[in-house]
Order: sequence, then C-alpha cells, then structure tokens
Amino acid sequence: MREELHRFFRAARGAGVRVSPAESIDAMKAVADVGFADRGILRDTLLLTLAKSEDEKQALGECFDLFFSQPEVKEETAPEDAAENRAADSTAGEAPQGEDAGAPAQQLGELARMLMSRDRNAIAAGVANAASAASLSDIRYFTQRGIFSSRILEALGIERLRDDLDSLTATNPAEAERLAAALDGLRETVRDVVSQALLLYGREESENLRNEILRNAPLARLERRQVQEMKALIRAIARRLRERYSRPRKHQRRGHLDIRRTLRRNAAWGGVPFLTTWKRRHRDRPQIVALCDVSGSVAQVSDFFLLLIHSLHEVVDDVRSFAFSGHLIEVSDILDTKSPEEAMSGIMSKVGFGSSDYGGSLADFEKGFMRALTPKTTVIVLGDARTNNLDPRADILRRISERSKRLVWLNPEGRFAWGFGDSEMPRYATYCSVVRQCATARQLERAVSDIVAAYQ
Repeated sequence: MREELHRFFRAARGAGVRVSPAESIDAMKAVADVGFADRGILRDTLLLTLAKSEDEKQALGECFDLFFSQPEVKEETAPEDAAENRAADSTAGEAPQGEDAGAPAQQLGELARMLMSRDRNAIAAGVANAASAASLSDIRYFTQRGIFSSRILEALGIERLRDDLDSLTATNPAEAERLAAALDGLRETVRDVVSQALLLYGREESENLRNEILRNAPLARLERRQVQEMKALIRAIARRLRERYSRPRKHQRRGHLDIRRTLRRNAAWGGVPFLTTWKRRHRDRPQIVALCDVSGSVAQVSDFFLLLIHSLHEVVDDVRSFAFSGHLIEVSDILDTKSPEEAMSGIMSKVGFGSSDYGGSLADFEKGFMRALTPKTTVIVLGDARTNNLDPRADILRRISERSKRLVWLNPEGRFAWGFGDSEMPRYATYCSVVRQCATARQLERAVSDIVAAYQ
C-alpha cells in the first residue's frame, strides 16, 4: 500500500494539488493510523492532510474517487446470448462421451480457467496485478495506450491463452467460442484500466504538451476555442514573472549582511550581533512607461498585451500605462485597482477596436505626459506600427527616445511584414533601443522577462 500511496501522490500532483515530500510523509503517517478498511475515512484523511484550499480539496476528492475506483469487469457476451451460454454450460457439464473429451479443459492455463470461471473478483485482481507489473503509472501520453494494454495482457498470460484457444477450437468449438468472447471482455476491461490511468498520470504531461504548443502558436491566428486557454497560459506567465522577480526585489531593498562592520559594531556585546549592518548596492529605481495599441488591427493580441502589462504593475513599483487606438489615454489606475478581466474590459470599452492613429496618439502623449519620462525610464511600445497611411510623427518618437533610458518596441507581426503597406516599423525602429517580434506567448514572455530582469 505504500507504493499505492506514492502513485496516488503522483496522480494528485498531476491534478494540480501541490504535495510536498513533508506533506506526503504526514499523510502516510495519518493513513497508517486510520488504516485502509474504511474508504470514507481514508478519503477524509488524505483530504485533511494534503488539501490546502477549497479548489485543491475538490480536485483531490475527484482524484481519490478516480484512483481508488475499479473499472467494471466486462461481460464476455451480449445479453441476448445468455440463453445460448446456459445451453453451452449444460452441455459442457454433461459426462464426456469421448475418451479424451475432458482433457482440454483440464489442461487450460491459469488465465483461461479464470475467464471460464467468470470470477469477476479474480479477474479484477489479476488485471490490477498485471497493471502494477507493467508499470502502468508511468503512462504519460494517449499514444501509449496500446503499448501499456499489450504489456498488461502479456503479464496476464495472453500467449498461453491463445494456445488454449487454438486447442479448444479443434476439440470443443462451443467452449472456444465462450473463451473468445471472454477474451474480448478482458481486452475491453484492460482498455478501461489504461484509460483511467491516463486520466490520473497523464493529465500534467498532456497539459504541458498543450501549453507548449500554445506557447509557439501565433497570437493573431488563434482559434476561438484556444483564446481562453491562451489567456490562462498568459496568466500563468504573469504569475511566474511575479514569483521570479518580486522576491529578489524585496531582498535587494535590504541588501547583504556586512559581516565585518556588524562584528565591529557589536564588540561591546562580545560579538553577539544585536545590531546588524547591511551592504547596499545602488540601483536605479525601475521606471516603466508602457504604450499599448488596442486598435482593431491588433484586436486578437491586445488582450494578451494588457494581461502582461497588468503583471508589470504587480512586479515593478513605478509603472505608468497608456492605451491608444485613435487617441491615447492613461490606464494606470484601472490596471492598479481592477482584476485583469475587469481592467481589459474597461480599457477596451474606452479606447479599443478603433482605427489606429500612431501620430495622433504620440502627439497626445507628448502634450500631456512627456514630463513623466526621465533618464531612468524604460518606454515599452506594444503595437504593429500600422498608421492607416496617416502622419506617423516619428519626430515625437525620437524625442521620447532622447528623454528616456531606452525605448523597446514589441511588434506582434512577423518581421517579413514590417515596412509593407501602411507599416512604419522601419522608420520607428531607427529610434528604438530594442525591437522584437512578439507573435507568440513564448516571445512575449521572454521580452517582458528581459525588461524586468534589467532592474534586478
């Protein structure tokens, strides 16, 4: 049962429940006290020792029910054949007329005898033991179902069963037909066991594979069904950015312990460090100004841009954000005070989906917010640089670049499209410190991560 619990912990992690080694040890100690006799008590014990939130409790309960449920052993024949089976049973039970009529039944292998006896408990136990021998808990992908099904059948003794089936076909066709039908039921049972194991152990790998595909999918060409999955992926990226960069930022405010000055300062107490001294290396306070295009030409990706900008507000102290299409407005307060969904909805209702006018939006920024730029400011522009053949006002972008520390442009279009049609990207790129294509979630995460890491 210890191995069974280890497999359950692995399945729980795949279901999204964080189970640390210490928590698994505590759970095993608790299970050792309550035992395995009462399924309800065992379930409550694992939920109490492992779940840390209502969501985890629900996920763990569903995982427990699936893990400890036994797939139903399939009947070997359809209901309409029951009468024929009973007739075959009565015929088989009569005294043998030939000299060797009963010999084949006595020489059947263990699996054949188990199937012919219709002992469901024995069949279920045999399948469970074979699944353990085949290391079914190692299954990760749906393409492995056939491999593990074959391994389980081999562990059960399918080769001997085929020999028994050939032998019965020659000597007792009725019994051979019953055994063939039982074998079909066994195969279906094994398929159910493998499918259940895939749900338990393959969920995390399948999700990772799906996320990896989404990471490299062009944001502008997502199918409708993929949009919500991509938003969840962007939220996970934002969460990683917060976890990666928030803690070092707090640590650097305090600095590192200056051992020499601390010992000297506490000489009066025999070197016991009642008073500490910290080394602090001066770093520029991060200042970021983000300009996000939310016009119709980038409507597919503007939501993802806004999600990442929302994460910047949680990672960096001093961030001012602006959104524009035909004109530009500041959205810092919305991103600071509202959830990502509410913020995106509010911003798009105010300025989203219009015709892009980069020149007019840059003029709005110069008129009302140019004083926000200092030599310590990093300016991030997220947009496709398509101006609808209006004046691009590259001169304003030049002045923004001169007043700031660096100017980063993240463009969701492929580089092959820059400069074609109404794209002014080559002209704007002249005044940018960094120009990157951000057509996928992976490129977007890498770009934002590099920007934030520069301040750590």
